[in-house]
Amino acid sequence: MENKEYRVLLYYHYVTIENPEEYTQQHLEFCKSIGLKGRILIANEGINGTVSGTVEQTDQYMAYMKEDPRFKDMVYKIDEADGHAFKKMHVRFRPELVTLRLEEDVNPLELTGKYYSPKEFYEAMQQEDAVIIDARNDYEYELGHFRNAIKPDIKTFKELPDWIRENREQFEGKKILTYCTGGVRCEKFSGWLRKEGFEDVAQLHGGIVTYGKDPEIKGELWDGQCYVFDERISVPVNQVNPVVVGKDYFTNEPCERYVNCANPECNKQILCSEENEDKYMRSCSHECRVHPRNRYVAEHGLTEEQVKERLSVLA
Repeated sequence: MENKEYRVLLYYHYVTIENPEEYTQQHLEFCKSIGLKGRILIANEGINGTVSGTVEQTDQYMAYMKEDPRFKDMVYKIDEADGHAFKKMHVRFRPELVTLRLEEDVNPLELTGKYYSPKEFYEAMQQEDAVIIDARNDYEYELGHFRNAIKPDIKTFKELPDWIRENREQFEGKKILTYCTGGVRCEKFSGWLRKEGFEDVAQLHGGIVTYGKDPEIKGELWDGQCYVFDERISVPVNQVNPVVVGKDYFTNEPCERYVNCANPECNKQILCSEENEDKYMRSCSHECRVHPRNRYVAEHGLTEEQVKERLSVLA
């Protein structure tokens, strides 16, 4: 198979960055100068990014980062692509790389869970005393997850510590396995679990993306697709016996197609077929369908009468 002209790089690195706001601007200027597009977060504690570009541009970026002693050992997950996975280039300063907002922060360079390779994680998941915690958001889980993984009842990552405390008895004395897309969230979350007194804590090193590329495991025991934060929306993981676990928001039929609710004040991500997107005007509720700024209505130039007609069919 012929190699593609574009690539997507996914990476993170916890390392102290002095004057992170100044570095943010410098980094943005460099990325733009070589034609990269993507989303990079920079904090005092490190860098976390996904960028797309041609093979030449991504090689240039990795070489540039390797010249910096702070990032010379940074690991990149590389996917071939047909074109850019982003429309623009954003580099933003953040107080922390992942939003946990702990009363007392955790430094992954000092405290984190055991790193498990894909093979070790695969074997550990099948042990009787293991509990698998998905450290991602609910919409990510709904598109795909490890078989038998626990879906915390949360909307955002910062809610995870409180949920664990409220459900602590489920995890006492267990082997805790945790995972996320590329590993950056688990670095802190697994360290926080150890700080909370859980002794046997391990994280999937390199995240789901690395697991899916492992030549021996080939993504087995993963069901569905992996949600990614770019225009691809999802990438396959299981190369052995893939299944669809996503359910259409309106009909509960198998679905792996995400759309954002057309109400800009809602913007909820929902799994939805093209047919149902049209039928329900890409809106998750009646309130969103009748919202005065509904984007589906504007995009399709629907008149007030046409909207009423569609609503009457759904009533």
